This record gives sequence, C-alpha cells and structure tokens, in this order.
Amino acid sequence: MCALLSVSKSGYYEWTKRKESERLKRRKKLERWIRRTFFDSRQLYGSPKVWYALKKQGIHVSQKTVARIMKELGLRSRTVKKYKATTNYTTCP
Repeated sequence: MCALLSVSKSGYYEWTKRKESERLKRRKKLERWIRRTFFDSRQLYGSPKVWYALKKQGIHVSQKTVARIMKELGLRSRTVKKYKATTNYTTCP
C-alpha cells in the first residue's frame, strides 16, 4: 500500500499515530456547537443568528467562521413563508 501511495512505511505509521492538533479539536467542537444551535432553532437560524446564539453562550468565534462551517456542513436555514389569510367563497352569478 505504501508503494501505491508513494509513501515510506515509517512516514505512514507516524501519520497513523499522530495525535489530533488543538486546532482540529477546536474545529470539531465548534462544528458540534453550530450543529446543535442550528437544530435547536428548528433549522430556521442562518449564520448570523447562530453566531449570535454562540456569542450569548460565551463562545468566541467570528461570524465568517460560522458561515464557512455551516456551508461545509451543508446547513442552510429554512425560509418560512408568511401566513396569508385567503377566503375561498364563490360569487353569486
């Protein structure tokens, strides 16, 4: 397999034993927070409201980072149409 990928054996095994970086750990934690906030809002919040909700919880992250992560996770807010009262009655001939 190493020959197929043109990687040395020692390099491959070093890569498999490598620990997660702090940056990757924070990223995964952010993804969980964003996903939870998004689904708690019944999928109505876009990135600005998700960012604000995280900010109120004391999680400091930029709004652009929230937008990028939501895009990568495929989280898009639902648009709810306003209720419009209609009347269905027939007119007299």
